[in-house]
Amino acid sequence: MQIDLETSLHRWVQAALLDTDQAVRIREFETAHSPRRGARAPILIGLALGGIMLAAGVLLFVAAHWGDLSPTQRMTLLVATVGGLHAAAAFCGDRFHALGVTLHAVGTAALGGAIFLAGQMFNMQEHWPTAVLLWAIGALAGWWLLRQWPQLAFSALLVPAWLIGEWVEAAPKTEAAFLIVAVFNALLSICYLTVRTPQFDARNLDVSRTFAWIGGIGLIPSLLEVALWNTIGLPRTLVGGTLGLTGWTGAFLLPLGFAFLYRRSRVWMNLMSALWVAILTALRLGHTPIAMYAWCALGSAGMIAWGVYETRAERINLGMVGFALTILFFYFSSVMDKLGRSASLIGLGVLFLAGAWYWEKVRRKLVARLQPGGVA
Repeated sequence: MQIDLETSLHRWVQAALLDTDQAVRIREFETAHSPRRGARAPILIGLALGGIMLAAGVLLFVAAHWGDLSPTQRMTLLVATVGGLHAAAAFCGDRFHALGVTLHAVGTAALGGAIFLAGQMFNMQEHWPTAVLLWAIGALAGWWLLRQWPQLAFSALLVPAWLIGEWVEAAPKTEAAFLIVAVFNALLSICYLTVRTPQFDARNLDVSRTFAWIGGIGLIPSLLEVALWNTIGLPRTLVGGTLGLTGWTGAFLLPLGFAFLYRRSRVWMNLMSALWVAILTALRLGHTPIAMYAWCALGSAGMIAWGVYETRAERINLGMVGFALTILFFYFSSVMDKLGRSASLIGLGVLFLAGAWYWEKVRRKLVARLQPGGVA
């Protein structure tokens, strides 16, 4: 039940339930602890678009004048661009917090371009993952200093990008090498998504929300990358030797280590998801499509159950999407070609209409069952 504080306080004082001093203390307490209103959605959209356009404009300006500048002028321009953006963000931080966060994010984005351009300018060693590592270090330093979610998001993307870059450079350029990348992306997306629990939200909501958004966006594409790997039918061979063992070990242990860092005793659920990804990879290598569809359906059901267990609606929604995609892929690959043109279209229409109605009904029931607090 919501109440009007001022009206209620006045009524309670008139009824002698509170005295004037108590009413003043209650009013001061509620004023001090009331949640701060954030920026409105149109303002946030404007800041996001403005930040993207500013970053693109800075890159275009540098590219347009790059050839006309001396090495000293180029380096000065790079340092001034990155430093100026962060200085402007610091100036705006107390006056307009959302603008300060945006400018710091643009400055972190500009740092990556400055690193690559500086390496090109001084003809440094052409090992591009090192530049990504330096960019990631800059983003991590920004997160350590500012504690703002854009720097954490950059770090969460750039550290895996550096690891993938090192693997791509070290491994042979074959389909087998990229399967390890796909498995790493899939398991890391699951571990990012499942960072968010009621207990961790209570401690640091910005961190868990940032990881959950990145994991949620990357989950379906990364799993499709594993499930659809090597559809053109090239020889299914794996990277062997010490290099292959290192790649597979890192693909599984690094995401699980991250999950343990944030989930501790609950990491056993992530271990089960790693086992599921490993079996999906084996089914993909064995080219057993029916078993793979059944395994994907089981994984979708597991994600839904995981969401119910830890009271996370986004996992229920993603599990429902995964189940629907599994049915659609199965229909197109194994059913549609066995029917006539009209029958296949009728069946597809019924599948969409009935499936959309039924799955939305089930999804709403599951989400409605969630209660605040989660499991102990």
